[in-house]
Amino acid sequence: MGNTQIHQRPIGRRITPQRAQFRRLAESADIGTVTRAQLAVLAQSLTCTGLINGTESHLLVALINTVPAESFDRAGRPIVFKSNQQLAFEIGRSVGRVSRMLSSLFDAGLITMQDSGNYKRYPIRNGDGEITDGCGIDLRILIVRYAELDELVRQVRAEKKAADAALRRYRGALRNARHALSTAAQLSAQVLDRIGSRIERVSDFVGAAGKASSGMLRRATAILEWLAERMMQLPRRSAEAQEAQNMTCPYVENGMHKQITTPHPFDESNHERRSANAEQLSSPKAGSASDWAFEESLRRGRSEINQPRRLPQAVVELQDVLRAVPALKTYGFAPSSWADLARAVPLMCRFAGISEDARARAVEQMGEQQAAVAVAVTLEKYDRQEVSSPGGYLRAMTDRAAAGELHLARSVFGLAARNSMEVRH
Repeated sequence: MGNTQIHQRPIGRRITPQRAQFRRLAESADIGTVTRAQLAVLAQSLTCTGLINGTESHLLVALINTVPAESFDRAGRPIVFKSNQQLAFEIGRSVGRVSRMLSSLFDAGLITMQDSGNYKRYPIRNGDGEITDGCGIDLRILIVRYAELDELVRQVRAEKKAADAALRRYRGALRNARHALSTAAQLSAQVLDRIGSRIERVSDFVGAAGKASSGMLRRATAILEWLAERMMQLPRRSAEAQEAQNMTCPYVENGMHKQITTPHPFDESNHERRSANAEQLSSPKAGSASDWAFEESLRRGRSEINQPRRLPQAVVELQDVLRAVPALKTYGFAPSSWADLARAVPLMCRFAGISEDARARAVEQMGEQQAAVAVAVTLEKYDRQEVSSPGGYLRAMTDRAAAGELHLARSVFGLAARNSMEVRH
């Protein structure tokens, strides 16, 4: 009998040079610099970049939320030890689909994996019970690449906004040019026919506007606007004015569309149009303490805009927040620590109707603790029916925090004083 060659069962996933490089990169992670909430928001936003699809984003968010928040603190180890079967149950997909998606996330450099000989996932602990290593799904590479991926998301969103602005402006210019053509009675029929044919040539050249590039749309828009001005016999623009218009218009339109979301969209006063002011609706039951405490910065003059930012104020105590926001108890929240309050923020936002983007901006600008207080204050005012758009109200608080003009402690103490007075009466 000849020697029988025994082929051992392959261990774990196939390791390519790229995957090995990702593993080395994950080992250089500075744990404690990025929070779990920031990574969860990033994972949800990565679909717009084309790196992953919606289902893979869902799985990545599930992996991030599986790891305790303290694992992202210093000396922590964000590794997931759940089996593919458990992950498949949680996201509603088959085990094979989960395995393929994990490989895709590994290839994209969003996770790294270390498989054991028996394909099991388990932690390796030291004598103090702390996890020092393990066979599982390692999320440290997300910490290393957070700045890179976050910048990519911002860039893609900025390009999408510019493209949307160019598309809207082109469609408006085409509509205006055709309207000017139909109402230009002072020009001869021959001239109007020539201009009309040129307008249609521009429209045919662009084709489906939604699929055209931003550069093509901007060039077509410039031609259509020039034709409309010629039909209206307007004087030619100066070179400086045209250059300024080309620099500003593609971006201003999108910004205006986002900001006019207040109950006063057609008021002449700019003061009423400000989202921070418009979201704070008056209430006959509202006292003056909170109004002064939170909205005092809105009454400052324009002369203070160029002053340097103030230093951040001291964080209020958790008990002060609980006294100021009885709505926490109303909605079933009973935080005993700042970590409990931060974990309740997504659910509070859901109750108040605050978008994920507004919450992410608040966390990014203020930090998890201050953002949790801001969301709690917003929930309280929404529960009192003093705020009709909690999302816009939180965005206004975020903008004031960025400008160094947010007095969150005053707002908390003002609400606490009001609640105390109402209890006495």
